[in-house]
Amino acid sequence: MRRVLLAATILAALGVAPGAKAQTAADLQRGAADTKNVLNYGMGYNLQRFSPLRQIDKQSVKRLVPVFNYSYDDNRAAQSQPLVYNGVIYVTSHAATMAVDAKTGKQLWKTKVEYPPETPRIVCCGIINRGAALFDGKLFRTTLDAHVIALDAKTGKELWRSKAEDFKTGHSFTVAPLVADGVVITGISGAEYGIRGFIDGWDPATGKHLWRTYTVAGPGDANASTWPGDTWERGGGSAWITGSYDPEQNTVFWGTGNAGSWNSNTRPGDNLYTCSVLALDPKTGKIKWHFQFSPNDFYDYDSVAEMVLADINVNGQPTKALMNANRNGFFYVLDRTNGKLLTANAYGKQINWAEGIDMKTGRPIDSEVTKHVRATEQTVEVWPSVLGNKNWSPVSFNPNTGLVYANTLNIGMKYTPTRETYRAGATYWGAEIEWVFPQGARGQLSAIDPLTGKAKWEAPSDIPRFSGVLSTAGGVVFTGKLTGEFEAFDADTGEKLWQFQAGSGIEGMPVTWEQDGTQYVAVSVGIGGVYSIHSGDERMANVPAGSSLWVFALPK
Repeated sequence: MRRVLLAATILAALGVAPGAKAQTAADLQRGAADTKNVLNYGMGYNLQRFSPLRQIDKQSVKRLVPVFNYSYDDNRAAQSQPLVYNGVIYVTSHAATMAVDAKTGKQLWKTKVEYPPETPRIVCCGIINRGAALFDGKLFRTTLDAHVIALDAKTGKELWRSKAEDFKTGHSFTVAPLVADGVVITGISGAEYGIRGFIDGWDPATGKHLWRTYTVAGPGDANASTWPGDTWERGGGSAWITGSYDPEQNTVFWGTGNAGSWNSNTRPGDNLYTCSVLALDPKTGKIKWHFQFSPNDFYDYDSVAEMVLADINVNGQPTKALMNANRNGFFYVLDRTNGKLLTANAYGKQINWAEGIDMKTGRPIDSEVTKHVRATEQTVEVWPSVLGNKNWSPVSFNPNTGLVYANTLNIGMKYTPTRETYRAGATYWGAEIEWVFPQGARGQLSAIDPLTGKAKWEAPSDIPRFSGVLSTAGGVVFTGKLTGEFEAFDADTGEKLWQFQAGSGIEGMPVTWEQDGTQYVAVSVGIGGVYSIHSGDERMANVPAGSSLWVFALPK
């Protein structure tokens, strides 16, 4: 009680009314156009990560300076996207949820997450959390031990906590929840441990479990025959990136991950609904339609990454589109009203696992390399690697330029399938890999035409970028490097306009908003994700750990 009163006193002193209006469903629907707040993961239900703000533009960005730096008091990776509401920034780490005054950087409250001692071992690719969701005065987040938590947004007091699954079997949460049509929606992680993936709906008021949609079709599902025997029980299908939402259709679009194990010869069939996008009814979790990008996936080309929504012209026709820069190296555009494939073009620099996409069926056309490894289970060199031509880091779509700005990868692998024995809570990989790196840049910031997959420009980086991307109406594109540089580029030409050394590698998702006439840009900083853990890149040893929040603005 003492902590609650103290937090309320601080908020009042800072001019944030303790009785400030709660976030409504209408507020969340207006999120993409709300320049005063950042209410949604992805800066809008459409996940475009675009802002109409123009104060920071191609000329003025050169004068951008830090306003403050707030420490997360943590040495793990920082991938959390900040939310901003009524002058308060909300951020998460795996270990805590924090509220910070948006002008001064002063901590308003911090609520720690208490974990069983063994929890950090049951994650594959970094001990992280990607952010929270706001609704009706509550802040919702997930935890590594597979719980969903609701906090009072004013005080940080825990209101409810609900368990999704037993983390000891490999289940975990790193996802930022989505609130759609009054339901809190979360997606599970753990395909690398042989779980059966799922997406859940929760009551925001009480934490009651409302529905569960499995991402692996089992008995009773119309597509159960796409799994032989009992393989569906450990079929993977993680759902660890937040979905998009179209309120007009009342449909959530959520990506699903790789099947388990990676060696698809142990599970003949399409293995639905792994490596897919699911169109869901948010009230019930019912699947309206699905599209599978990589049937019987052999290479961990999961499809969890953001499903961006935009109304664009396709073949001269106004289209309600869904866009996805898939890990398998192809850029897809679907009709989001029915799941029909409209375009699928290579955007990766080097792809040898498939010859292309059959536009009649939507299925990849296996290359000779893939035919060989399926037939023999012998080692092959495959491009892209399991990291994909784009990994988890989200893109930005700028409706003014019509381009998608994405941090893309140039990494291959020597790939050897293995036969795994399932053990609960143990890794269930199904392959041995050895990285194949190109001469020169391992990645680039790419300005991609979504209808052709071709890049208008690229900004190469020897060590690939794993940060999210933000674009603005001011013609600026923001992103960050694993070596710590927070960067701004010209959206039309790719010219680097500005950079700031943030002290640790950047894997977070930049956001922007306006408060009292000033445009701010914020990003979480802190090294420790999949590339730094698994790549063996010795250059990463020179990047110090330490996670924090940086906020920037133009000088007065």
